[in-house]
Parts: sequence; structure tokens; C-alpha cells
Amino acid sequence: MHVRTKGEAQVARSSSGFVAAITVAALAVVGFLAFQASASAPPAADLAAPGTSASPSVKPSKAPAAGSPNNRVDLSVPANSGTGVRVVYALGAKRVWLVGVTKTPKTFEVMPSTINPKPGTYVVTSRSGNVTGSDGVAVEHVVRFASSENVAIGFSAAVDGSMASPKTEKKTGGIRMKRADGNAMWTFATVNSKVVVVP
Repeated sequence: MHVRTKGEAQVARSSSGFVAAITVAALAVVGFLAFQASASAPPAADLAAPGTSASPSVKPSKAPAAGSPNNRVDLSVPANSGTGVRVVYALGAKRVWLVGVTKTPKTFEVMPSTINPKPGTYVVTSRSGNVTGSDGVAVEHVVRFASSENVAIGFSAAVDGSMASPKTEKKTGGIRMKRADGNAMWTFATVNSKVVVVP
């Protein structure tokens, strides 16, 4: 049986301390490398199998964005609406253009009444500054250009600025517009001015 000397015991203790220090250092390095690997790993979504997704995807909308060409109102003067200085009234678009005085025609929306003029070419026959419409509403800047079913048809603006759809079962021919547009119409469409109505 071998009995360790004092020197051998010191060497053994030193060796085991050295091994422990190396083990601790190695574990620290492994832990640091594992941390770096996890920090630089791609997201779970990137690891999903092809054709699948780790999280719900947002599908692009097929609706046109606001302001896109498919969402804009066509403000160009309707084709086949004649030439020269004229008022153009598009029944389907519920819109009027004042054409020929300025480079860019003024255009605005209108609210038709219960009787509409037929497509064709007319002239302004009479005007009135202020009257009461057949629906009982006070109107101004009345510009008449047609008649149908014994009802006079013309442009006008309600004094209260309203452009509501007519709430009457009477046959009325007032084509309503905003007051500012009524002012522009009054200045533009004098007696005998041309009015072209298109579908």
C-alpha cells in the first residue's frame, strides 16, 4: 500500500483545482456561444415548411386605394356633347359642365327633380332671380331651358343651400345645385345660351 507524501497530496489538489477551472471556463464559453446562436437564429415564421406560415398572413386588398385611378370620378366633358360655349348636363352622372369660357370647364354635381329633360340640345328660354319652387322651397338663380309633361325644367339653387332629393310626389323640374354653383350658372347661362343634355 502506497501512502501519499505531503508533496503528492498538494499536486493532486492542484490538478483537481486546475481541471475544475478549465471545466467552468468551458461551460462559460459554451453558454456564450449558445446565447449568440439563439440571438441570431431566424424567426419561427422563416423556419415554417414551404406553403405554410407560423402566423396568419395579411392578404393584400383587391379594392382600389383611395385616390387611385379606379376610384376617381371622370370629370372630363362628356363625348358627343357638342362644341362651343355651352352648358352640358349629364343625366346619369348628375353633373353639369360650364364649357367654353375658361380653359378648364367648371363642373359640379346637381340633384335632379322628378321630371328630367330628354337628351338633346336646348337653349335657355327664361330666368328668374328669386322664386318659390313647385316643391315649396325658396330658390334663386333659376335658369329654364326645357319643358316636359307641362312642367318647366331648369337649374336653380335652394336659398337654404340644400340639395336633398325632392320629397314630393308632384311633377317638378328643378335641377338643384349648391348656391356657389348657382351663382356660376346664373353668370354663365344667359337667355339663348346653349344647353346640351346627354344620357
